[in-house]
Amino acid sequence: MKNEIAPYWQNYVNGKWVDGGAGRLGVEDPGTGTALAEIALAGAADVDRAVAAALSCHASGVLTAMRPIERGRMVAAMGRYLLQHIDEIARVLTLESGKPYWESVIEVEGAARYFEYYGNQAETVEGRSIPLGADYLDFTIYEPFGVSAQIIPWNYPVEMTARGIAAALATGNACVVKTPELDPLSCHWLARAAEVAGLPDGALNILCGYGHEAGAALAGHPDIGNVVFTGSVETGIKVAMAAAANVKPAILELGGKSAAIVMPDADLDNFMESVRWGIYFNAGQVCSAMSRVIAHEDIHDEIIDRCVALAEGLSVGPGIDRTDFGANMGAIVSDPQRDRAEGLVEAAAAEGASIATGGRRLNLPGSFLAPTVISDVTLDMQIAGTEVFGPVLSILKTNSEAQAIDIANSTEYGLVGGIFTADIDAAHRAARRIRAGQIFINEWFAGGVETPFGGYGKSGYGREKGREALWNYVQTKNIAYRTR
Repeated sequence: MKNEIAPYWQNYVNGKWVDGGAGRLGVEDPGTGTALAEIALAGAADVDRAVAAALSCHASGVLTAMRPIERGRMVAAMGRYLLQHIDEIARVLTLESGKPYWESVIEVEGAARYFEYYGNQAETVEGRSIPLGADYLDFTIYEPFGVSAQIIPWNYPVEMTARGIAAALATGNACVVKTPELDPLSCHWLARAAEVAGLPDGALNILCGYGHEAGAALAGHPDIGNVVFTGSVETGIKVAMAAAANVKPAILELGGKSAAIVMPDADLDNFMESVRWGIYFNAGQVCSAMSRVIAHEDIHDEIIDRCVALAEGLSVGPGIDRTDFGANMGAIVSDPQRDRAEGLVEAAAAEGASIATGGRRLNLPGSFLAPTVISDVTLDMQIAGTEVFGPVLSILKTNSEAQAIDIANSTEYGLVGGIFTADIDAAHRAARRIRAGQIFINEWFAGGVETPFGGYGKSGYGREKGREALWNYVQTKNIAYRTR
């Protein structure tokens, strides 16, 4: 598979491809550690122009005047465009993010699914009639916020962008997207999809810029209607405060330190399949990753052995060479991200944890960390509560269901949780008691585009995915009419 791509990429504002006022930004291939391409770098002035274009589109009424089914058809058409170009999108995504090519294909398919789902949901956003007696007619309608600002993370740049803009566009909002600076190139096809689908100029604007400049300017812009952010807790707080200064709502999906509770009666073969997907997919760079396993003492040692065998059986190397689904893993997105993960593993060892396997960078060009399993983890260790965002699995021991739930709830996060057991009563007891926005029973990542996703605690607020996400993008208006 050829690695050559265009040397320079532009931003997309008001239906046109444009340069950035802040110059250019270099994008590297984390699979090789070499320069890949340059992209136009947006500054605050570029953000102003993009927001103005989106606001003009919204104010014109072009999105809200059409029947919702027509708007939904345009959204759905964007997904079909992605599928038609899946090979070239996946190749670029692999080169800029480091993930295996087959994982990139899954990501593009997931992005297309969001457009399909929300395209079909556009005509279902309905108000209600409220009875006030014989002399009144009262009803509610939903109206878009106007301009939806979307600040996208680097771990799933195509899918996360699709997740937000599909729901926003389906409800009649115009969008301004700030792509991640580490892997912004593949978002190019979302703009192309908008053009082919017939979206009006200004309905979708895509900029690449630094978070502290373009991201901050977007989150604090007085003309946006809402802001959607996925990323770290620290940055999420800044985004929420910037939006709050203009009394704008924020939807935040932040960190996680999610735990899988494994009881003695669990099907361990099934559980190991979830470990493969839960912590080593995308090299563990998933906010809802299975970063902790809480294993009952009766099966604790066997689980460690199985997890070590799984980790050591993964082939690790450049994602562009890993085209077929299988037991393989790609790079971490950058050297600093790799170094941070490695540092947390070293700190765990210094605190008394055992590195059962991995925990070291690989002697390869690029940003690689060996798949890692850490045992003898206790709650007083940093690794027990700090998000690693890498292929690092921590295993803790428990002697009871109640203790396992207490351990699961011991962090400041609450994004997802999992229970593996044959006892459906125990599963539901645990599901009720675990403080998290989504619970998986006997399959990590169970669910899909249709299921609401979001966190408790410092994992954020608001919900993405499913019908519930639509309410992030609309405001309720009540209309009361005295008939006599």
